[in-house]
Amino acid sequence: MGDPTGFMKHTRAVPKLLPVDERLAHHEEHYEELTEEQVKTQASRCMDCGVPFCMTGCPLGNLIPDWNDLIFRGRWQEALQALHATNNFPEFTGRVCPAPCENSCVLGINEPAVAIKLHEVSIVDKGFAMGWIKPEPPPVRSGKKVAVIGGGPAGLACAQQLNRAGHQVTVFEKNDRAGGLLMYGIPHYKLRKEKVQRRIDLLAAEGIEFRYNITVGVTITWDQIKSQYDAVVISTGAEHARDLAIPGRELDGVHFAMEFLPQSNRNNWGDEDVAALHPKKQKIWADGKQVIVIGGGDTGSDCIGTSLRQGAVSVTNFELLPEPAGKRPGNNPWPQWARIKRVSSSVEEMTAKGGDVHYSLATKKFTGKDGKVTGLTTVKLDWSKGKPEEVPGSEQDWPCELALLAMGFLGPRKNGLLEQVGCAIDERGNIKTDGETRMTSVPGVFAAGDARRGQSLIVWAISEGREVARCVDSFLTKQESLLPRVRIEAFAY
Repeated sequence: MGDPTGFMKHTRAVPKLLPVDERLAHHEEHYEELTEEQVKTQASRCMDCGVPFCMTGCPLGNLIPDWNDLIFRGRWQEALQALHATNNFPEFTGRVCPAPCENSCVLGINEPAVAIKLHEVSIVDKGFAMGWIKPEPPPVRSGKKVAVIGGGPAGLACAQQLNRAGHQVTVFEKNDRAGGLLMYGIPHYKLRKEKVQRRIDLLAAEGIEFRYNITVGVTITWDQIKSQYDAVVISTGAEHARDLAIPGRELDGVHFAMEFLPQSNRNNWGDEDVAALHPKKQKIWADGKQVIVIGGGDTGSDCIGTSLRQGAVSVTNFELLPEPAGKRPGNNPWPQWARIKRVSSSVEEMTAKGGDVHYSLATKKFTGKDGKVTGLTTVKLDWSKGKPEEVPGSEQDWPCELALLAMGFLGPRKNGLLEQVGCAIDERGNIKTDGETRMTSVPGVFAAGDARRGQSLIVWAISEGREVARCVDSFLTKQESLLPRVRIEAFAY
C-alpha cells in the first residue's frame, strides 16, 4: 500500500450530513463533500491486510484494496478501471448500498472501518466529471438476440454484459423510464434521478434497445417474446408487496409504499402527471397530514424522509420486531453483516421533528370517517419467548391521515407473465432456477435479481445480473463464456 501505516495515523472520516432543517428544505443529495486530498487520506487507511475480507463481504467481489491504493497514489483513471471491472454501476452502489464490505473490513475488528463506500463514489464521480466514462459499443455482433424483461439494476447489468459479448439486447420496461427502484423507489435525496438516466443513456448509446410502457404478459404476450428472441432473462423484481389484512384496510389514505414513493420522484422530475403509475391514477401526498409508516426497513425510511419533505404535520414509524442491540450479539461475529441498530438520515430527521420509531408494535385495525382513514389501533408485542405474543391491555389509538405500508415484499408480482411462461416457482414464491446455469424450468428462459433471489440489495441485483449474463452467453455460444464469473463467498451478505 502507498502508506502502510495510514491506518495508525488517521481516523475514519466520511461526508457529514447537512443540518436537518437545511436538508428537509429540498430533495437534493444531502451530504457535504470531502476534498480530493481528504479522500486520499481516507484511502491510506486501507491496511494491506493479508486476506481482504472486504472483498468477500461484497457480493460483487470488488477489488477494494486495489482501488484504495490507486486513489492514494492519485491514479484515478486506473482506479476507475479496477472499479468498473466488477461493478457496472458504482455511482448507484456508492450512494445507496449499505456497504457490507465495510462490515467485513479487517480494520473494523477494533477500529472504525475503512470508508470504502466513500472511495467507490469518489472514483466514479471523478470519472464522469473528467469525461472518462463513455459509451463502449461492442466491435462485433454475434447475431443472437436476447430479451431482458425488467429494467431495474439486475436487468440493466445483465443487458450491459450481454451487449459487451456482442449480443443484441432489448430491455422491456413496464414504466416510462428504466431503472426500477433506482428510478421510482429510492428518493431523490439519496440518489438523484439524473444520475440514473445518465447511465441508461450510456447503455442506449452502446447499442441496447429500451422499449418502455410494455408489460410482457399483458401489453404483449409471452408467445410474441419467445418467438423473436434466442434467450430471455426475467428480472422483474420482487414487487408483490406484503399487505396488512386488518379491518379498515380499504379506507382511502392507506397505501403501499410503492404507490407513494414514485409520485415524489415524478414530481421532482417535473412530470405533470405524478400519479401516472398508480393503478387508480390517485395522487398520494403527505402535505399537511399526520403520517404513520408501518415497517422499519429501507423502504419505510424512504417513506419517512419523503413525507417530511412533502410537509407532513407529523411522521411516526411502527416496527413489528424488537429494537436491535447496539453492538453485535454473540452469534453474529465479524466478518458477518452486523445485526445492530442503525439510524438512517430519515429517522434522524423524524426524531428531530418530534416523531419516533416504536418497536414491537402490531397494527390491529384502521378507523375512518366518510371513507377516509382517521386513525389506527395498535397492540404491543412480547418477543421474550422468541415469537410475538400480544401484551394484554396494551391497545393504543393513534391519529392518522396517511398510512404507508412498507413491510417488505413476497416475490415477483403475478400479473400474467409467469403464468404464461410456465416456469417453476420455489417455496418462497420466487422464480426457481438451476444453481449453475440460472436457467428456469423452461429452456432458454433465465431469471435474475429479486425475482429469483427475493427482496435484497442493489449490490446483489448487479451481481445477479452479471452472473446470469455469463450463463446466457454460454447458452447462446455453446461454450465457456468470456464474461467474468462473479466470485461470491459463502458468507457474503
